[in-house]
Amino acid sequence: MLSREFQLINKYFRGALDDSSDVRCGIGDDAAIVAVPPGMELALGMDTLVEGIHFLSETSPEDIGYKSLAVNLSDMAAVGAEPRWISLSLTLPESDESWLQQFMTGFTGLARQYSLSLVGGDLTRGPLTITIQVHGWIPAGQAIYRHGARPHDLVYVSGTLGDAGLALELLQTRTEVENLQEILQRLNRPEPRVELGMALRGIASSSIDISDGLLSDLGHILTASHVAARINVHDLPVSSALKRYHDTIGFAIAAGDDYELCFTAPPGEKHTLEKLAQRFPLTCIGEIIEGEGIQWRQQDGTEYRPSRQAYSHF
Repeated sequence: MLSREFQLINKYFRGALDDSSDVRCGIGDDAAIVAVPPGMELALGMDTLVEGIHFLSETSPEDIGYKSLAVNLSDMAAVGAEPRWISLSLTLPESDESWLQQFMTGFTGLARQYSLSLVGGDLTRGPLTITIQVHGWIPAGQAIYRHGARPHDLVYVSGTLGDAGLALELLQTRTEVENLQEILQRLNRPEPRVELGMALRGIASSSIDISDGLLSDLGHILTASHVAARINVHDLPVSSALKRYHDTIGFAIAAGDDYELCFTAPPGEKHTLEKLAQRFPLTCIGEIIEGEGIQWRQQDGTEYRPSRQAYSHF
């Protein structure tokens, strides 16, 4: 007779997503076996979400399921990979089948958009924690790394910045504002820029996804590439909702959970990126320079000093 753990696995995870032909063995064995096509390199990413740190306790299970996968797909986007397989480890306080069903609705809904296969994982008891490993592939030699930025490269971001941070503050302060649900979507249902990441192969010189805020994540590119950046704060793309709120630039610079891409590209790629901007929301916000750190410049040329600190896990 199957234990309660394996009853739940069979009911909610085995067969939740169709295995593609490249899955030789998925859920049900000691390890998953997958086939990587010739000429491809394997990309691996992993993120953990913990209740009370990465999502509030009142967040719906469906939104948690969606976001836990979305943040992992965002890592694939940052390196230009096409996601293919996922492993899911869940730690649950109790075997709440209603919660599991809603979680899997959000999780599989996003997974099906990218034809992903769920190939394994784990189910244990404890504080609510979700860990996902995503596997993808990239044509050999075409991965986009953090360390490729060079002086004179242009700095771009996708989408708008700061909305997720605004949403979190509104929830924590229980503030009611116009279009609250629209703002909450940016926090609970970020759009992973997978297609954009793949389109940037051979164009971007470096890339990262904005999970901890532009201040922190652009800083990772600069550190890895041994360069600095000059950023025009008046060019930062912000939503109309954020423009109506205080400290607009502070949120855009330092708030996390945007899961947009920040990338650099040589000036010679500017025309190509202008054409790409017809398909994806892209904004040039500055340039790479020699030196260290980030210079924030206002429209009149004076220095802007960020009012918020970058997010830190510790």
